Amino acid sequence: MKIEYDRDADAIYIYIQQTEVGKSVEISDGINIDLDFNGNLIGIEIIGATQRYSLSDIFNLSTENLIFDQTLIAGQKNRSEKFAPLY
Repeated sequence: MKIEYDRDADAIYIYIQQTEVGKSVEISDGINIDLDFNGNLIGIEIIGATQRYSLSDIFNLSTENLIFDQTLIAGQKNRSEKFAPLY
């Protein structure tokens, strides 16, 4: 997972998986989701981020309850090497 903020566009993009977008759907004004060709969610875009959220909310990131099994990590690492970033 990767999160990017584009200051010029005032947009946040949350990459869940970096693969080719099959379809984009606007679910609310300025909020879009990207789906792969199988209909799986791969990204979320929020336009007008600073109008919706404070800067402290945008840049104060944390993770919780992430427990990784080493065999799962090894399998995902091999899988992710097949996909090149699209940005």
